[in-house]
Amino acid sequence: MTPTTLWSRFDSHVLELLIGLGLLLVGLFQALFPILGVTGPFPPIDTRDVTLRSTSQVPHLASGGTALRGTHHAELAVDDPGLGDRLLLAAPEVARAVLIVVILSILMRMAATLRTGDVFVPANVRRLFAISTAVLLLGAAVPALDMVTTNALVGGTPLASAVEVGFMLRASDILLAVLIAALAGAFAHGARLRADTEGLV
Repeated sequence: MTPTTLWSRFDSHVLELLIGLGLLLVGLFQALFPILGVTGPFPPIDTRDVTLRSTSQVPHLASGGTALRGTHHAELAVDDPGLGDRLLLAAPEVARAVLIVVILSILMRMAATLRTGDVFVPANVRRLFAISTAVLLLGAAVPALDMVTTNALVGGTPLASAVEVGFMLRASDILLAVLIAALAGAFAHGARLRADTEGLV
C-alpha cells in the first residue's frame, strides 16, 4: 500500500517554478544588468549609500567627480564613473546576486527530490551545507567587499575624512547560516536512520 502524502508532484513543479522565477529575476536585475552597466550597454551604477562620521550636515563635498549628499546616512555619487569606478560600485551588488543565484540553484535541485517524496538523501545534506556557506558569505564576505570598495572610492580624496568606512557582519545572515547548518545535520541524521532502517529490512 502506497502511503498518502499532502505533497504532490504538482506542488513540486509549482515550487520549482517559483524558485526558477526568483532565479531569473535575481540573475537579470541584480547580476546581469549591473554587469552590463559596467561594460557599457546599460546605465552604470553611480551611487552608493554610505555612513558619515558625523550626524551634522555635510557641505557639498566633491572630489574628482565624486560627491556626498546627506547627513548621517548619505549617498556617495560618482559623476561619469570610469571603468574602475563602475567595477567598484557594482562589485558588492553583483557578488550578493551571484551568491543568491547559487542558493536558489541549489534549492532548485533540492525541490526536485520532493518528487520522490524522500528529501533525506545524502546529496541534500551536502546541498544544505553549501547553502549555509553561501549565506555565511552573504553576511561576512559581501560587507567586507563593500568596505574595501568604498574605501577605494573615497581613499585619497577629501571625502575620506567624512565617510565612515567600516566592516559590520550581518548578524541575521550569520544566524541563518548556523540554523541551516543545523538543519543539514538533522538531514544527515535522518539519512543515517533511513539507511539503518533499510538495512534491517
